Amino acid sequence: MAWDYQLDIDRYYPSVRTYLTEQLNLPKHLVYLLRSNQRVLVNHQYRPMNFPIKPGETVNISFNQTDFSTSAFPMLPDWTRSLEVLWESDDLMVVNKPRGLKTHPNQPGELGTVFNLAAAYLAPKRPLMVHRLDQQTSGALIIAKVPPVVAILTKLLKTKTLQRTYLAWVRGMLTNPQGTINQPIGKDPFDQRKRQVNGQNSQPAITHYQLLKTNENASLLKITLETGRTHQIRVHFASLGHPIVNDPLYDSLATSSQPMLLHSWRIAFKTPYYNQAVVVISPLPPEFKRFS
Repeated sequence: MAWDYQLDIDRYYPSVRTYLTEQLNLPKHLVYLLRSNQRVLVNHQYRPMNFPIKPGETVNISFNQTDFSTSAFPMLPDWTRSLEVLWESDDLMVVNKPRGLKTHPNQPGELGTVFNLAAAYLAPKRPLMVHRLDQQTSGALIIAKVPPVVAILTKLLKTKTLQRTYLAWVRGMLTNPQGTINQPIGKDPFDQRKRQVNGQNSQPAITHYQLLKTNENASLLKITLETGRTHQIRVHFASLGHPIVNDPLYDSLATSSQPMLLHSWRIAFKTPYYNQAVVVISPLPPEFKRFS
């Protein structure tokens, strides 16, 4: 299997390598494979990596299946429910993840996750991982359709060029209308399911928030992340004494009959290779509307 891209150049680049690494955000190992196999053509001819590219020229890039590693086990399609697609292109899509569904299976033969639904939607293609949402978190989730975009999207996430915005109801009233939580997060030594501030093997974690509204005993926040630690939003606000409402791990007032109120609301990015600006909004689930 191969994936081919034809790209029109609209400005000067000092070298082919600069275009591939800085404009397209391709990782070094893919640039090496493209160069060694002469699979980057400028105006349909091979051009060495240190040669410039000029406005008006055309770049053709070709990837092979062998350029990419594959996951350890096949993804079984699940046809039992439909997948809500918020936006899609030939390379990727943004889906609306329901609260309560896992993002992906953890073992062979497992069904009932968003990725099983995506495998049915894309068949015979298979969905590819870009990022995850916790099982009890709802909202916008990016899924890649083809391998050549995965590494690019991963880099855009790390550099915050791909921006994710969350909405959450937290317990209590925050004293500041906006703020930043800068506390490292690590494993909870007493519960393998949980994380905690300054836990084992802590890593830096930074969360920004803005207060949108309050009701009698809770606050609605808009949240963005500088880092992507496991349970980052949940742990940071629990550490302040304002856990996510009905968080089954960190909210002492949570009940199993009520949903956790954390939602991946907005994703903004530029599409790999073509730099099309995309903004996707995930509709608020009914539980958010009822709570407000």
